[in-house]
Amino acid sequence: MSAQRMPAGERVAPAPGDAEQRVCALLVARGGLKDTDLARARRLHEEAREGTLTALLARLGLVSERDLAETWSELLDMPLLAARDAPEMPPTELELSVRFLKQHHVVPVGAPASMLELLVADPGDPYPAQAAALATGREVALRVGLRSEIDDLIERYYGSGRSAMGTIVENLDGSAAEEDDVEHLRDLASEAPVIRLVNLILQRAVEQRASDVHIEPFENRLKVRYRIDGVLHEVEAPPSSSTAAVISRVKIMARLNIAERRLPQDGRIQLRVQGKELDLRVSTVPTSFGESVVMRILDRETVAFDFASLGFTDAFRERFVEVLQRPHGILLVTGPTGSGKSTTLYTALSRINTPDVKIITVEDPVEYQLEGINQIQVKPQIGLDFANALRSIMRQDPDVIMIGEMRDLETCRIAIQSALTGHLVLSTLHTNSAAGGVTRLLDMGVEDYLLGSTVNGILAQRLVRRLDPETAIPYEPSPEVIAEFELEKYAEGRPIRLWKAGSSAANPTGYRGRRAIMEFLVVSDPLRRLVMQRADAGEIERQARAEGMRTMYEDGLVKALAGVTTLEEVLRVTQEG
Repeated sequence: MSAQRMPAGERVAPAPGDAEQRVCALLVARGGLKDTDLARARRLHEEAREGTLTALLARLGLVSERDLAETWSELLDMPLLAARDAPEMPPTELELSVRFLKQHHVVPVGAPASMLELLVADPGDPYPAQAAALATGREVALRVGLRSEIDDLIERYYGSGRSAMGTIVENLDGSAAEEDDVEHLRDLASEAPVIRLVNLILQRAVEQRASDVHIEPFENRLKVRYRIDGVLHEVEAPPSSSTAAVISRVKIMARLNIAERRLPQDGRIQLRVQGKELDLRVSTVPTSFGESVVMRILDRETVAFDFASLGFTDAFRERFVEVLQRPHGILLVTGPTGSGKSTTLYTALSRINTPDVKIITVEDPVEYQLEGINQIQVKPQIGLDFANALRSIMRQDPDVIMIGEMRDLETCRIAIQSALTGHLVLSTLHTNSAAGGVTRLLDMGVEDYLLGSTVNGILAQRLVRRLDPETAIPYEPSPEVIAEFELEKYAEGRPIRLWKAGSSAANPTGYRGRRAIMEFLVVSDPLRRLVMQRADAGEIERQARAEGMRTMYEDGLVKALAGVTTLEEVLRVTQEG
């Protein structure tokens, strides 16, 4: 890659005048920036008449730091450098003041021969590079970085080694709140350092594409972990002395009772982080050393209700949509918690959501609002559970009913009655396989003849991490691996290839997002007879496979051979082989 070089002692021409506009246009086109936010920032920038527009966008939180850095890097063909890849120590003998570095968010990361490698957050501003060239008498080569990472590097190189979180923690009130001193806790949680601390935890979670944030108190420490692409990663956490204040701050944001620490609580936070409208589902439970908090991050703007992006192949989608478009019956989606069942159901509802179809859902909680669909949030504390809500909505003349989860026999029976009276019913179950969905309903007490006559299809799924196509590395597996996993049965071409994760400064894990691997059991007449005979899951699966069903494991192997994921991911999720 080329780097933008700036000769010492000369006034350097800035990046092309329209570079900043092209960056903004690219961010808008990719969904990283809203048109309305860009227009608002432009007005503010014209009024302020200082700094660059892109720097203002980042400062206002209207765009993600990572999106901005990656777009600049791509547009100017300039290397993107992550803080983790920067040298341990800064270049020596450079006449650059720390105040200058902090003010302009730049940091030197190398000085080979007569060169100076400068990491910048805003390549659109030519002044810092010009000033560095004049001050050092060296030719400057720019590298692009994230503003927060550059600030951390400056602190690491020239400060006391504190991170951004460490700097905030230094300003915290050191006095520990008493366990029952609710007013002191409320005051602590409302102070600027604690607010900035919680915002930083959430901002980093969004930057790293986390789906969940876990804040867990232990005897001598507070642990923070992010779930990224289904895998938990421990990250920098505040000191244990801040536990009460941090957890109280989250509870205040979620409108929970901060005085109640003995019982679990559930709440919701709606906020804007890094230019994204986020919905956070908050759950607290009491543990031995305080309350454990988990926040599920729902990004309404980036979720795609599209079968292809979920992992449906063309043939698979056709079979699923054929069952989905039947006028009545039950369609189930099964899998463990966090396997993408709700997203699949929302995608199915989006497919059949037309003006001539009335759709009502009963959910706990309502994760995403869908235009044109009546969504009901259950509230068990006032008696509005799944069963009671279902009884009421039958008088609303729906065509399609979606039930968040079949949790008990009463809910199952009402769903079956709805299917028998001409409604299409969609719901979820917690089972490990499609065939297991039948036996689970039988075990719950549903009559076999009702089950056989109402269930049209059962989809089982898991989520595997998706390889980043930019860095994925193909390789030819050994003959032993090909034989062990019978890869010849699923490979379309020769030689047989599998893929492994590569890495880059922008994405060190080599994975980006997740895809579903799935199996779809369509209930045929032979399968209905097996259900009536109360056959076990093994018999039902054998018959379904004889009729052409591909198991989740087999679907995973096909996707591993297509470079969607790795063989190791498929084995991790299916636990077969």
